[in-house]
Amino acid sequence: MKYIKSFCLSLLVGLVIISCKESSTEEASSELKVDYETFELDNGLKVLFHIDRSDPVVAVSLTAHVGSAREKEGRTGFAHLFEHLLFLESENLGKGGLDKMSARIGGSGANGSTSRDRTNYLQTVPKDALEKMIWAEADKLGYFINTVTEPVLAKEKQVVKNEKRQSVDNRPYGHNQYVIDKNLYPEGHPYSWQVIGSLEDLQNATLQDVKDFFNRWYVPNNVILTIAGDFDKDQAKAWVKKYFDEIPRGEEIPALAKQSAVLDASKHLYYEDNFARAPRLTMAWPGVHQYHEDSYALSVLTQYLSQGKKAPLNKVLVDEEQLTSFVGMGEYNSEISGQIQLSVTAFNQVELNDVAKAIEKGFTLFEENGISEEDLNRIKAGQETNFYSGLSSVLGKGAQLTQYEMFAGDASFITKDVENILAVTPEDVMRVYNTYIKDKNYIATSFVPKGQKNLVLANSELAEVVEEQIVEGAEETFDASIAATYEKTPSSFDRSVEPPYGETPEINVPEVWKENLNSGLKVAGIENDEVPLVQFQLKIKGGILLENTDKIGVSNLMANLLTRGTKNKTPEQLENEIESLGARINAYATEDAVYITGSSLSKHFDATMDLVTEILLEPRWDVKEFELAKQSVKSSIQRQKANPNAIAANEYAKLLYGKDHILANNNQGTETSVEAITIEDLKTYYQTNLTPKLALFNVVGDISKDAVISNLEIINSTWEAKDVTIPTLPEVKAPTKSIVYFYDVPNAKQSQIRFGYPGPKATDDDYYAATVMNYRLGGGGFASQLTQQLREGKGYTYGIRSRFSGDDLTGDFQISSGVRSNVTYESAALIKDILENYAKDFNSTDLEVTKGYTIKSNARAFETLGAKLRMLSNISELGFDDDYAKQREAIVKGLTVEDMKALAGKYLRPDQMIYLVVGDAATQLDKLEQLGFGKPVLLNPTYEALDQ
Repeated sequence: MKYIKSFCLSLLVGLVIISCKESSTEEASSELKVDYETFELDNGLKVLFHIDRSDPVVAVSLTAHVGSAREKEGRTGFAHLFEHLLFLESENLGKGGLDKMSARIGGSGANGSTSRDRTNYLQTVPKDALEKMIWAEADKLGYFINTVTEPVLAKEKQVVKNEKRQSVDNRPYGHNQYVIDKNLYPEGHPYSWQVIGSLEDLQNATLQDVKDFFNRWYVPNNVILTIAGDFDKDQAKAWVKKYFDEIPRGEEIPALAKQSAVLDASKHLYYEDNFARAPRLTMAWPGVHQYHEDSYALSVLTQYLSQGKKAPLNKVLVDEEQLTSFVGMGEYNSEISGQIQLSVTAFNQVELNDVAKAIEKGFTLFEENGISEEDLNRIKAGQETNFYSGLSSVLGKGAQLTQYEMFAGDASFITKDVENILAVTPEDVMRVYNTYIKDKNYIATSFVPKGQKNLVLANSELAEVVEEQIVEGAEETFDASIAATYEKTPSSFDRSVEPPYGETPEINVPEVWKENLNSGLKVAGIENDEVPLVQFQLKIKGGILLENTDKIGVSNLMANLLTRGTKNKTPEQLENEIESLGARINAYATEDAVYITGSSLSKHFDATMDLVTEILLEPRWDVKEFELAKQSVKSSIQRQKANPNAIAANEYAKLLYGKDHILANNNQGTETSVEAITIEDLKTYYQTNLTPKLALFNVVGDISKDAVISNLEIINSTWEAKDVTIPTLPEVKAPTKSIVYFYDVPNAKQSQIRFGYPGPKATDDDYYAATVMNYRLGGGGFASQLTQQLREGKGYTYGIRSRFSGDDLTGDFQISSGVRSNVTYESAALIKDILENYAKDFNSTDLEVTKGYTIKSNARAFETLGAKLRMLSNISELGFDDDYAKQREAIVKGLTVEDMKALAGKYLRPDQMIYLVVGDAATQLDKLEQLGFGKPVLLNPTYEALDQ
């Protein structure tokens, strides 16, 4: 996961972070204050504390100053491998490690990420579990490596390799970054390989390699422990010292020298991508390292060049020449170096030479006009809002403090960071353009669909990409059940005793206010002044439910056009006004509704709502924007046809609902239906179907009820209150017997599976209890049987889940995963076996874990503005009581093992399910007949054609 500057650096007014390094303090600002304290143990462990008592939760993160940059060629992927290994087991947590404990204590799910320069482990837990978390993090750091055995390593290699297949090998343009970095940086440069490593390197890693890597880098003097939330500092400090003090200091770790990329000449490379349906051109230039003085102006430059109607590249490539629907450009700044990247996914059959010429034209436009003070301030306003959004959770605050402490040397660097942002001038922006981009050498990659080499950039060489071959039985076998035997690391006290819970936190359900306006618009809100932000959502029921089947996609296009200008504002003017406020306003459609959503600083809520009112009531219906939107949607539909995840979602909907059901359609439509849509169709949908009588407005944040109602006055009095009826949907019938369906994607490195059937609606009496029952099956991450058996036990997948999802109209149960291609049948058979035995095997331990997690996790239920907005949606859309969270707690407490068995028997029916597999038919289709559900049904003709 890369670090994005705008998330953490961009604050433009009134922020001072107070550092209490022993006794030093600074004056706090009147608008926001993020106090913190740091101290260091004798072994070199740095500790950061931040107190936030707004919710009864604590975020704990352990961040090691080691990423892929500390690896060696031929042994890549180790840092990321450790991100996985450290969750599995430690000497005193036992097998299952932090993941198992997380399920018991109601944590957010232990998670982590690896970048070029650091690896972090983080989780938010109820505050009564803080000592448990400190104990567990210390065990990972000082009492872990002995538990890594040959079987453990063999299994986790398979998991990481599955992650690479899922995120790189089996997706469009997945190898693009590998090609760029390998050619942008010289051989041996720490950034010339990918964070996830190569399949070959992972396979070749030995147990001794792994232990040597851990012992070198996972030492207290290379780690920061950050605790943020509602806790007692003195008590926490005592716990930190107790559990971490005796972990020995490691060797001194020198800082890596800055190593900027240097290109002697530009280089063009191409690759024919098995999963791409449209050509993509990416250009990369050497940039600067993180916090370099030029990084601030470069951040502004890349945003100004590419984002929005005023952006020179957008003007040329999107509006004028209509080569693409989107231009992406940004910095990728890391600890020792950085790069600037520009990426354009062109429309079908567009030659990338034309894209390159258009990019040059856009650059020339910028050279002629530069950037104005007005546009500079507009970009800074957006950065301010981004900053506050990053502070909306204790985890975000802790991560921000850690970032500065590790890479700037002091968490208080934020004040200097803000000064640097504010100091950027139009002249700086032009200077960095001339310094880093104009006439400078670059790497250009052309990734095109198979058989379309004619589209690549001129003078391109074939890129070196290693494609994994699908070979039956190619992976090594292992027995993950073998317990590790080792001599335990000595300690001054018995670390095997898990610390007790602290005082149980009181769950305070936020106070909800409601108002029904005379137009029919229903309004609900939660006032919260923790950060000066407001989030809102206007939902208008309908979506494709009100469309004609021969023109599916009208509501999607109509919503798309709402934010492309208004009656009195051009698309560019509207966009500039939104961005100048640092606000966000989005409009989109789903299967059952049209949404207008957004966020703003509370001081700009009035002005933001003025624009929302204009967008809703006075759309522009710009013909040129309509054609651009139409082309963009068609391109998206084309690209989905080669994306296994998108194929699986689309095909599953058809099988679930049946081809004649309106919800069997993707709400974007098809290429044929979108081509048939006219702008008059959009106007007709708008005039006929949008009504306040079907609308809900939910708002959370630093804004009062009176202010919200006042800002809705024009909408309430002007929006025509038409009577619109949502059609009654035909009943969705469950299969009477299971059938296996297969969609062929030749040479797929993974098989996407979607198994399921119609389930209860969200308003049904059993719905919530069924979701609780599903926790130990596949809804509880590492606490679930599906994850434990398919990922941890067999190494078949990177991730698998099961879920009940529904609204007031429909519901379904679904199991989804991407599994290694050559174990497709084995994965399906194991899932079937788990389903068949779940009800009968469910026991009191399963119930205890389920109840513990479900009840304790309520402490985190309303922490962020987004969480509060989801709560409001449940109340206003589904008719739940304001205190439904408390009511659900009572439901959970009353559940028995017999109740769970009955629910599992009622809603888990492996013999009456849809079994959909999207993968390589040539190697995997025939074996699926062994499931016992007959010969699989092939959904597309590719495999049959090859077989003749």
